[in-house]
Amino acid sequence: MNKEHLKNKLSTLALAMFRKDFFGIFHGSISAKTESNRFIINTKEAIFDALDDTTLIELYYKKDYRWNQASIDSNIHHSIYSQISDAKFICFTMPPFTTAYSLDHNLITPRDYFGYSELGSVDIIDPRSFDDWYERASSEIAHYFQSRKSDIMVIRGYGVYAYNRDIHEMAKKIAILEKSCRLLLLDAAQKDSSFD
Repeated sequence: MNKEHLKNKLSTLALAMFRKDFFGIFHGSISAKTESNRFIINTKEAIFDALDDTTLIELYYKKDYRWNQASIDSNIHHSIYSQISDAKFICFTMPPFTTAYSLDHNLITPRDYFGYSELGSVDIIDPRSFDDWYERASSEIAHYFQSRKSDIMVIRGYGVYAYNRDIHEMAKKIAILEKSCRLLLLDAAQKDSSFD
């Protein structure tokens, strides 16, 4: 696939997700597999409303100097790409309603039509200790995707990892999940206020 076209797709999606507050300034990651042993990912300094050639970098699976400039999530993306052939696009986001919902629940069971029909129930994974999370994350996230046969993972208090063969399907699932969590939180708040 044309690398410039891929970069444009990543940039367009990142801007849309940034506007929805799924990415923060310098927070999150997005990537695309370019060949069997390479992928494009945002750099550490990337601001997601303006990804371009200076903030997207191509990495080889074999680590070299470029890895020093790349996102801190690069090891996680590498682990997913190298173990899951269906992964063509990956992103790590922190959608606010999904992340908030994850703090006090173990399972997301959408009660809206689109969430229910597209996602079903989604487990919330407890990372246990944040102190050593980044040392464990690359193996635990890839293992979760393989063992659960899932392409979306919600991690308590951390955010959402997703992959897909199609960038739009990946974005759609994250957006539906976020809308479902927002509705669940609004419903719970409305019920709480009716007791006052």
